Amino acid sequence: MSVAAKRLLVNAGLIGVCLVCMVVMVHRGDVKRAGESAVAVQTEAVLPGQDSWPMFRGGQGLLGRASGSLPDSMELAWKFKTGDQIKSSPAIENGIVYIGSADANVYAVDLESGEQIWEYHSSDTIEAAPLVVGGSVYIGALDGFVFALDANSGEFKWKYETEGQISGGANWVLSPDGKAVRILVGSYDNYVHCIDSADGKAVWKYETANYINGAVAVADGKAAFGGCDALIHIVSIGDGRGVKQIDTGSYIPASAAMVDGRVYVGNHGNEFIAAEIASGKIVWRYECEDAVFSSPAVGEEVVVFGARDKRLHCISRQAGKKVWTFQALGEVDSSPVICGDKVVAGAEDGRVYMLRLADGSKVWSYEIGQAVTSSPAVARGMIVVGSDDGCLYAFRAKK
Repeated sequence: MSVAAKRLLVNAGLIGVCLVCMVVMVHRGDVKRAGESAVAVQTEAVLPGQDSWPMFRGGQGLLGRASGSLPDSMELAWKFKTGDQIKSSPAIENGIVYIGSADANVYAVDLESGEQIWEYHSSDTIEAAPLVVGGSVYIGALDGFVFALDANSGEFKWKYETEGQISGGANWVLSPDGKAVRILVGSYDNYVHCIDSADGKAVWKYETANYINGAVAVADGKAAFGGCDALIHIVSIGDGRGVKQIDTGSYIPASAAMVDGRVYVGNHGNEFIAAEIASGKIVWRYECEDAVFSSPAVGEEVVVFGARDKRLHCISRQAGKKVWTFQALGEVDSSPVICGDKVVAGAEDGRVYMLRLADGSKVWSYEIGQAVTSSPAVARGMIVVGSDDGCLYAFRAKK
């Protein structure tokens, strides 16, 4: 029996040209409103299960933190070839890896064997990470469409059109009554779109003054994201109402992480920033030697992110002070993942690195040979990541 058949039985049921605009008069346009008081509180301090990495950065808060642990030595389990570069980052759910490719396809691949289960041909290059929730896969393409596919079969469900490219992964929230799942996605049309997962219809839209390149973080009934207007936007997930705008001083190409009342994100002005949601104030700034396109991994006490200064930076979460840096041989746009006492990230030098979280010492690395801007997914003790060579790589504990 084929892998695809087994799966069906088991599971049945920025940036191109960024026009920096310093306009700060930002407003929202509602398609449909819902009561703020009824919003179901969603807190993302909970890590994905050890068997799962269902979306970009692992969970709704975009914390980049995996459950479980990783061994000190890994080996290549398999590699899966697509038709073009992989800038997309993998998602893992129910033993299936989902990935997009610049060949315009979405692929579902068996986590253990690397065998293809299905593929779906979309309308354009895919750089966004897939989101897997409620038995469906949601993913955006550079032509501005969001696609909903059946997670088991790849069957098309619906598509939703924005008016600009989609580079960031989708997130999800519950409707105010807790009965429906809604999809959040940012676009180069300057909007964050809230979409009904059942029929692909717009629920609300929130407008900014420039491109939105990253994914939207969700926690405590709010969404947080940055964009090319240099602002961190805090938005009510119930009705798309703007709550706060925090000026960082330079455009934000990466995705923010949100936890415990703070937002953590880097910008093009060579800074990494922590901002407090309640006050709308920047708590601390940490300076790098180049722009930050990497999204952070937020641990209990530290934050780890990559930068175009060819380093991984580990800083204290409370005060933003340097703990350690690790020098790679190429820019680090890949977003790291914290798993136990390790940190995993790719780099444009063509390597995947695993470092000790405590001191940044290199534990293990694997040379792919072409740039790794895809961000790793970690589940079942395995690391999965894409590369510019068009292949998806999976690593497991060395035997």
